[in-house]
Amino acid sequence: MQTSNRCIVHLDLDTFFVSVERLLNSSLIGKPVIIGGTSDRGVVASCSYEARQFGVHSAMPMKMARILCDHAIVVRGDMDQYSRYSKMVTEIIAGQAPVYEKASIDEHYLDITGMDKFFGNLKWSQELRQKITHETGLPVSFGISINKTVSKIATNEAKPNGLLQVPYQKIHPFMDPLSIKKIPMIGDRTYMLLRSMGISTINTLRFIPVDMMERVMGKNGIVIWKKANGIDPAPVQQYSDRKSIGTETTFETDTIDVVMLKNMLIGMVEKIAFQLRKEQRLTSCITVKIRYSNFDTYTLQKHIPYTAFDHVLFKTTLELFERLYTRRMLIRLIGVKFSSLVQGSQQLNMFEDTPEMTSLYQAMDRIRLRFGTKAIRRAAGMKDTRKILVGEPGTAFNLK
Repeated sequence: MQTSNRCIVHLDLDTFFVSVERLLNSSLIGKPVIIGGTSDRGVVASCSYEARQFGVHSAMPMKMARILCDHAIVVRGDMDQYSRYSKMVTEIIAGQAPVYEKASIDEHYLDITGMDKFFGNLKWSQELRQKITHETGLPVSFGISINKTVSKIATNEAKPNGLLQVPYQKIHPFMDPLSIKKIPMIGDRTYMLLRSMGISTINTLRFIPVDMMERVMGKNGIVIWKKANGIDPAPVQQYSDRKSIGTETTFETDTIDVVMLKNMLIGMVEKIAFQLRKEQRLTSCITVKIRYSNFDTYTLQKHIPYTAFDHVLFKTTLELFERLYTRRMLIRLIGVKFSSLVQGSQQLNMFEDTPEMTSLYQAMDRIRLRFGTKAIRRAAGMKDTRKILVGEPGTAFNLK
């Protein structure tokens, strides 16, 4: 149940990737900067406000971005650095906020309900913002209101590098004139559908009968209608690095077949990486586990830049297995786990020049969603590689 006395803060690191690059190279300050794959076949992962003035935006083909802003400086992204700075910000928040949720690599929600009795919510948020900027050098915008939806919209209106508080009594006057595109979860297709119904502002949307929204859009229509009315009871879910997803297998007969063990790990990674993408999550920590025939159990983990791509996770998983499996004894159990999870989708593998890789993942995931998780798999990850999918006679689909 939503109440008017909640206080939810939304924190967003402004043009995060660009801001990190400017910390590392001050000559980029004040200039149009585009982050992404550096060839014409790449895509834009992020861009500075100076580049946005020319019409450049995220997910745009790099070739088009160069045409729109031919004097922009194009930088291939460094996810290692971005992950490092993201964790620095999270650690600062963890030391100050009673409850916080890491929504993505550059976005957090904080529940500071009740703190106004001691500090004043606005003053507390201003001091946290100053602390983050002082200790990391990163610009950050804040929105403060009674729920996640309104605070997130407030943040977007406060950018760049601003802070905006929207109290309960001012929610409708604040939101009503804004475009429906400002509402979280309204993408291009939903926007076009609502525009075809003559709806362009949040004010118009919130006065549409809720049953009509349900008839047109199903349950999502009800959710969008509630957001337009400033209603969002979703809680801030406490972030924890211990959140994880994994799988393990105990063998009927202990084994020392290293090739089979590696193939099994590939199959495990493929399965849980798909689950990550399905839930729109990213991982930054991989753990591999083995148990020998004498029940001795060992684990090894490694932190990596946030990702949900199989080919990135395979490499680290197999590397950990090589380092872990040193006794050359029979193995009873093997497992892999992804942890330090955050919400967010892999952004067109931001800094690659081959967006075809992302298209391949999207196509494979669509097949799995429609026909089941086993409908398409890498040959190396199958327990019996003789079961490779066969098309025309003599042709095998090996997706390694």
